[in-house]
Amino acid sequence: MLSPAASAVENWFEEFKTSADDRDLYRFLYALPKGGDLHNHLTGSNFSEWWYELATNKTLNGGYEYYTRVRINNCVGYGQDMFGRAPYLMYFRNLQSSSYAALSDCEKGEYKKIDALDTREKAAWLDSLRLDKAHEGREEFFQTHWQRLNDLGHNPYINAEMLVKNMQAFAREGLTYLETMEGTRFYSHPDGSAFAPDEVADIFRKRLAEPDAVATGVTARMQYYLLRFIGNAEEDLEWIYRFVDQNRDLFVGINMVGREDNDKGHPLRFLPTLRKLRRDIPGVPLSIHAGEVDEPNHHVRDTLLLGATRIGHGVNLVSDPDTMLLMRNSNYLVEINLISNLLLDYVDDYSQHPFPEYLRMGIPVALSTDDRGMWDSNMTDEYFVAVKEFNLSWEELTSLARNSLQHSFVDDETKQKLLKDYEARLARFKSRFQRRGMASLGDVVPRSHSFTCKQYELCEYSTPLAAAN
Repeated sequence: MLSPAASAVENWFEEFKTSADDRDLYRFLYALPKGGDLHNHLTGSNFSEWWYELATNKTLNGGYEYYTRVRINNCVGYGQDMFGRAPYLMYFRNLQSSSYAALSDCEKGEYKKIDALDTREKAAWLDSLRLDKAHEGREEFFQTHWQRLNDLGHNPYINAEMLVKNMQAFAREGLTYLETMEGTRFYSHPDGSAFAPDEVADIFRKRLAEPDAVATGVTARMQYYLLRFIGNAEEDLEWIYRFVDQNRDLFVGINMVGREDNDKGHPLRFLPTLRKLRRDIPGVPLSIHAGEVDEPNHHVRDTLLLGATRIGHGVNLVSDPDTMLLMRNSNYLVEINLISNLLLDYVDDYSQHPFPEYLRMGIPVALSTDDRGMWDSNMTDEYFVAVKEFNLSWEELTSLARNSLQHSFVDDETKQKLLKDYEARLARFKSRFQRRGMASLGDVVPRSHSFTCKQYELCEYSTPLAAAN
């Protein structure tokens, strides 16, 4: 039995949670050393203010100029595709100058240069890239956000710059590892011609080697994404697998993305292709979206059969008890995205979320941010939700960061350095806080966004310019 003194030391975090208000809890969690973000879509992780800054700064964006649709002039006839990748009836679809030049004169009249938007148009443009209204949810996210980005997401200089901005922001929150999802195809020069994939990979490498990126202290790697439901997805997977194998210094895995409720992307579709690839290529780690659907199914189980060791979301895993037992106390990790799952209506409220069931049953879990720019949130928000909604213990809280590093796809030498660094930072943080309490966080300046302000009325740390800094 612990002595009274030892018991008091063991209970310090419980006492803090009991006495802390939301401001203090958020400040504590912002300063808390964290591990990595393993489920991060690069183009979805960028705040609207960042997009605007880079779209209008030719020095940083490689010399590109961008236009956006601000009005509809009924320039096209009947029978146009309103549900494809380029729906006509969509405000704030972004084009680079070469795409704009190819429009008819009527359509050109619908667009303005992004840097020429008036105050009202700019505010609406910024809001168009995030879920900021009560009526917006899953369909708005999947069917408009990516289509609006359009050419902005096809500029490798912007994406490389955004990667470093994410690293800088995560470093302020105490993260030291980022494993983001991106590719190297479908990028365009200012004249509209295509970049070669190797060119794009080198642009990312060069940007990551620059002093400001190195100064973040964040180790960044990438997963190559596969859009799972397209017609030639198997062929795409073969190309991606071989490209990742040839660029393992930058790309550490593959991820299957896209709406899981589109049945054309079901996991077992890819089993023959992966088995063929594994015959003559050393295994490439897989972290695949699974269980991000409303219906009970066996997608998580089938994804494990593909060879995945990490599951993205896993919300409906709770409806598959046999697979839950398989994953208990295992080397499989579920990447938990609390804010994403709420805003996209995979849970109506957090009482429905299976995260605490997985955590307390012994299924390895880690928190991640998914498309945080579109949620207008950060990693601390994920931690805040987890502690506030599920009353995490200190051991549970710190296991999340530890799991994120242990289950990362980075090479073993780097992984061990990250884990050792995490334990040292955590020990220092804990010791300081136990000695001085909130006074130890006097120099901590949290930077939050609109999610916690709207969801929890915690607005003190959220300012209109927070996302741009």
